[in-house]
Amino acid sequence: MPRPKGGGQADGVRESGKFGRVRGEKMREKGFTFIEVLVVVAILGILLLTAYPNIKNSLEVRNLENQARSILGSFQQAKFQAVRTKLNHRVRFNNSLGYWTYFVEKEVNYLVWQLVPNTPRKSISQKYVTTVNLPNSVIEFTPLGMASNYNTTQHNITLQSPNLAKQGQPSRRIINVFAGGSIQFVKAT
Repeated sequence: MPRPKGGGQADGVRESGKFGRVRGEKMREKGFTFIEVLVVVAILGILLLTAYPNIKNSLEVRNLENQARSILGSFQQAKFQAVRTKLNHRVRFNNSLGYWTYFVEKEVNYLVWQLVPNTPRKSISQKYVTTVNLPNSVIEFTPLGMASNYNTTQHNITLQSPNLAKQGQPSRRIINVFAGGSIQFVKAT
């Protein structure tokens, strides 16, 4: 049957527009209902609560690693400066303030030590159990890059995170120094 001209309706039949909607009917407004928003927020909240321990754990691991690598970096700096300047260098640890600090020094005259310029004192966070197992809390490097005060029973620094230990994860980071000047970084439980 041919359509009438002029866009009207023939014999009471309504025309359907695109996608089956009937012309003239009010289209439903687009958007989310309050219930839908609450469901999405609840799901996100549950996901965050389950992920939080993992996020916290990875931050703890990262902070422990950074602290240990900072000590390792100071050891390497002292060793390379000793070789480069042909002067003994050392990293000295101090606990006189109730927390551990460490810094790099150079020997300017026999047994006269001076803080190396542009190397700040660094501190070890008190949240870690720190064991400085070095002779007189010092590791000294010669111009040959060797550890001059090496002792077979006193040659490492250990940092331990009580939080990681509670979770049964590797909680200790150990920095070992050997007689030849080698420095080793170890993760342990």
